[in-house]
Amino acid sequence: MNEPAARAPGAVAGTAASAAPALLRSWLFVPGDSERKQEKALATEADAVILDLEDSVSPDRLAAARERVSRLLGARQRTPGPQLWVRVNAPASGEMRADLDAVFAGGAPYGVVLPKVCAAAEIAEAARYLDMLETQVGSASWSTRLLVIATETARGLLALPGYPAALGNTRAIMARLAGLTWGVEDLGADLGALARHDAAGELTFTFQLARSSCLLAAAALGVQPIDGVHTDLRDAHGLQRELANARRDGFSGKLAIHPDQIAPINAAFTPTAAEREHAERVVAAFAAAPGAGVVSLDGRMIDRPHLLQAQRLLAAAHGNLSGAQRAKGPT
Repeated sequence: MNEPAARAPGAVAGTAASAAPALLRSWLFVPGDSERKQEKALATEADAVILDLEDSVSPDRLAAARERVSRLLGARQRTPGPQLWVRVNAPASGEMRADLDAVFAGGAPYGVVLPKVCAAAEIAEAARYLDMLETQVGSASWSTRLLVIATETARGLLALPGYPAALGNTRAIMARLAGLTWGVEDLGADLGALARHDAAGELTFTFQLARSSCLLAAAALGVQPIDGVHTDLRDAHGLQRELANARRDGFSGKLAIHPDQIAPINAAFTPTAAEREHAERVVAAFAAAPGAGVVSLDGRMIDRPHLLQAQRLLAAAHGNLSGAQRAKGPT
């Protein structure tokens, strides 16, 4: 588990440090009103636990869930464990600000998961409200991060390609934006789709489009692309297939809905010793030939994109190892 760094007054467990954060591999959803499930989630090796005030909480339980999440954030101030994030209700729901007010009463979480986003302007609205709340509780500016679920509505999916132009030059938003993620269930409901997968078990075209659009927009913005949830808890093989595809394509983490999914997710997004060794050799080869655009390694010609990929892999490996070391506490 990752031990959070200390933060400005008003901060709680898993809140943002001033240094650049490590990549988060596993993001585990847990209902905001279930103490039992929260205790179980917090005992896992998840990089982040998302305390949910949206889909997993019925409207009549929302007030109780807000109170429970606020108490938990206050109780876990500067406590080792996963980063604590909160999924609030959608900007268009009319409940987002009340969710945030209640959450910050206990202390600022590490980040906020923003669902069912339909336009870049909604991200800007959430960021402005976080500015105000951070000032009220004495947290550092821009310290509460944002993970945006960008494909849960047809409007949101159509707006996604415009995010880099709309957000990329806005420092106050980019300082908060940790990543983009995608999902199929809410999008399918919005479309009226009868199925999300074809007979072979592969995503149909529209849902592949959502996945690819999320990946491309995240890369263009320079933030983490996080793969969506695998909903069939009995299908371990399907989870492994999704993880292999996600890592191959460039995703750096995955949402989870059960503690049993955390170990395979963490393993999938942790570079192996062989991958690290090869990446180190690529970096060394370019270091030995300053200014070269192309070098030879093991009889093959490699160029600058190979160097960038190696540097990215080593950065991810270093972040994951550092998180594991922090979780063990000081030695």
